Amino acid sequence: MLGTESRHRIVLALIAGPAVVLIAWFVAPEPAEAASAQPSVGQSAVQATVLTTVQGDGRRVALTFDDGPDPTSTPMVLTLLARYDAVGTFCMIGTQVQANLALARRVAAAGMRICSHSRTHDLQLGTRPVSRMTAEITDVGQRLPGITVRYFRAPGGNWTPTLQAAAARNGLQPLGWSVDPQDWRRPGMSAIVTRVEQHVRPGSIILMHDGGGPRDQTVAALGQLLPWLTAQGYGFAFPTP
Repeated sequence: MLGTESRHRIVLALIAGPAVVLIAWFVAPEPAEAASAQPSVGQSAVQATVLTTVQGDGRRVALTFDDGPDPTSTPMVLTLLARYDAVGTFCMIGTQVQANLALARRVAAAGMRICSHSRTHDLQLGTRPVSRMTAEITDVGQRLPGITVRYFRAPGGNWTPTLQAAAARNGLQPLGWSVDPQDWRRPGMSAIVTRVEQHVRPGSIILMHDGGGPRDQTVAALGQLLPWLTAQGYGFAFPTP
């Protein structure tokens, strides 16, 4: 007896005369094997190479902000970006997103891009088991359903090949930088501005911080840098491979 799993169609034809029953069956083709699931966040296909420049022609730079969202600094950064018609990429920490969920969504709604900066900012993340790496890498995206997370930036910039591959496997472009004013050290507003002005080039990805501690110096420096960059003929873009 043919079971329902066989997907056989049985055709019975009774021919007049000697009672002969002809049985023919046709086997329906099996459905094609399901395609591998694509990552639910970020891009469907990315390279594991760490991105350190904005690609393309023209005098463009990418502004990036780490360790937020912060209820004090992040809104001020958004206000300045809007004032100068600039865009930024915000590399968020999962625990900060959890504590400031509405603010994280506000950043995305303002037209900015979201980057995962891990769940806990573990500086040794690249040496942890892959299962832990994956949980840390994908945490921000899981906390922001409906919002695309495109990048992953390693805490402290401490990349390993395994961490890069884990980010790419989850659809997140590994994101680095090319200009680091070390604003997180709080060297003073003037020092932050000077370092950016001395090192910025067309295609630079500039690293700053909107979280991880008091960021009044960074906000003040950004207020100086945005009009200066505009006067130098720079436009503002997102990191692109």
